[in-house]
Amino acid sequence: MALPAGQGSRTKLDQLIGFRLFLFENAVHDGGMTKLLEQAVERVRTLPSDQQDELARMLLRLADAQEEPVSLSAEERAAIAESKAAAARGDFATDDEVRAVWASYGL
Repeated sequence: MALPAGQGSRTKLDQLIGFRLFLFENAVHDGGMTKLLEQAVERVRTLPSDQQDELARMLLRLADAQEEPVSLSAEERAAIAESKAAAARGDFATDDEVRAVWASYGL
């Protein structure tokens, strides 16, 4: 991506995110970056370059993620079905039972 004059010191994060956002904005979206994303990029610009690079890698991984949904095992499906049935019956843990579980984890 060619940088505008005077922009030679832009970080890798700016370059990577800027290019991907440029493609996104021009292919899918005419309104530019959302305010929240603009705020996030501005905040990240204040971080040291190694942290910016790590965040850029994370953002790129998330943007590129096209994974299939997680497949559940028969055992996991049965556990979910059992939980839904218990909820339908109104069979919930009492406050004391919930506190005991939290306490068992030191919380």
